[in-house]
Amino acid sequence: MTVLAIEDVSLAFGGLSVLKNVSMSVGRGEILALIGPNGAGKTSVFNCISGIYRPSGSIRFGERELIGMKPHQVARLGIARTFQHGEVPPHMTVVEAVMSGRHRLMELGLVPEMLRLPSARAAEAAHRDAALRIIAHCEIAQYADTQVGALAFGIQKIVGCARALAAEPALLLLDEPSAGLTQEEREAMARFIMRVKVRLGLPMIWIEHDMQMVAELADRIHVLDYGRSLVDAAPEIALKHPDVIAAYLGA
Repeated sequence: MTVLAIEDVSLAFGGLSVLKNVSMSVGRGEILALIGPNGAGKTSVFNCISGIYRPSGSIRFGERELIGMKPHQVARLGIARTFQHGEVPPHMTVVEAVMSGRHRLMELGLVPEMLRLPSARAAEAAHRDAALRIIAHCEIAQYADTQVGALAFGIQKIVGCARALAAEPALLLLDEPSAGLTQEEREAMARFIMRVKVRLGLPMIWIEHDMQMVAELADRIHVLDYGRSLVDAAPEIALKHPDVIAAYLGA
């Protein structure tokens, strides 16, 4: 079953074409790796899905057309995104950062929160418990009360992923989660991705440059080059395709 379908999406800034008739989809429980050389248009695809850019074409999430929606509207539909550099406030503790990802689920109203009514206190406790469960799921429970800025970069990136999961999304967009990580941290990130797939069955679109991780974890690969789709296939086929090899090696 298709969760997200991108059809003939094109994007240009002035006379510069960024995406050219890109089409792809991700199904329920599937990891779709989105790869390509630097400048291929991968992050632009995420910005189109997230409502930051308004391309031509169609992006359908279930029965809803996303093009024309604002980012907060897209998030409320159940699409969560991580960023290359974590983007988690360093002064927050890990549990506070993960709780902040649940903002779309917190709809108590201003008065109960201002007056600290029992309903507000109960809701806050429930959201904290949910955040702690996610933190445990991500294997970072020992850092729950540590400020994010005091953590190693690799742990900070997992905190960013945990915050995205806290929104209880129906689709997760991972933007180069292993960038800048050590080998040990990459292994931890790979375990995180597989736990999300196996335990939660959450579909993911995953921008990645580590081809070994892609080959081992992705169900399917979509390759972009200069804003155009090159190949959409299983890893063992896509990574050996001559057009993909030429794009990466400049042949």
